[in-house]
Amino acid sequence: MEVQDKTIVVTGGASGIGRAMCERFAAEGARQIVVADLNGDGAEAVAKRITDTGRTPARAHQVDVGAEAELIDLIDDTESRFGPIDLFCSNAGIGLGKGIDASDEEWDVIWRVNTQSHIWVARHLVPKMIARGGGYLLNTASAAGLLTQIGSVTYAVTKHAAVALAEWISITHGRDGIKVSVLCPQAVRTAMTADGPGVAGVDGMIEPEQAADAVIQALREERFLVLPHPEVAEYIRRKTTDYDRWLHGMRRLQERYLSS
Repeated sequence: MEVQDKTIVVTGGASGIGRAMCERFAAEGARQIVVADLNGDGAEAVAKRITDTGRTPARAHQVDVGAEAELIDLIDDTESRFGPIDLFCSNAGIGLGKGIDASDEEWDVIWRVNTQSHIWVARHLVPKMIARGGGYLLNTASAAGLLTQIGSVTYAVTKHAAVALAEWISITHGRDGIKVSVLCPQAVRTAMTADGPGVAGVDGMIEPEQAADAVIQALREERFLVLPHPEVAEYIRRKTTDYDRWLHGMRRLQERYLSS
């Protein structure tokens, strides 16, 4: 898929990876970009900056992705204004809670944002895409969704679920013209890593623009996995080749992380 002349929605578009994707899509000649974010002022600033370049018009839309009704409104408003959504980037995510003793309230919030939001988008957009012959979903998960997140069970579980959902949609609706990619970076320089990358920085911290570069390349090749940190592919191979050995290695990595 080439993003040129496409109508694209990006949640979490006011900052970090979402902001970088919006700007890169504009540089690639997208027809229309909707910058969606809980931070309405931030979304407005990104949309204005893109529009002012004169390449691609962009519009801000304030949305809480943890609320299904607001995502339905985002989809319906975009399509009523600009026509069919060609690419929906379900990118917004949060880190909340740490250990298994995280409260039900914390689990509920992170589940709704990191996983349920992808489900709601698919529930309401995939049938529309199928009816018109196809479409593309790009869901942002994390390398934690393929491996795990040392120190945060809430993040690891919700990101694993996001990857599983993307797999299921690709398998079930590939014949209907639905294409799916899932973005799984390690540490990226965003607000989430402002206090340090933690163990996710084992292979270095990249800039959001590098993640956006990886997205563009994966979309062109219509690859499922988007891995801005290529080392992750080798970690997956080791995990599936010898699960017990991989778990032992992850325990050692955890000890390194906890003692540093």
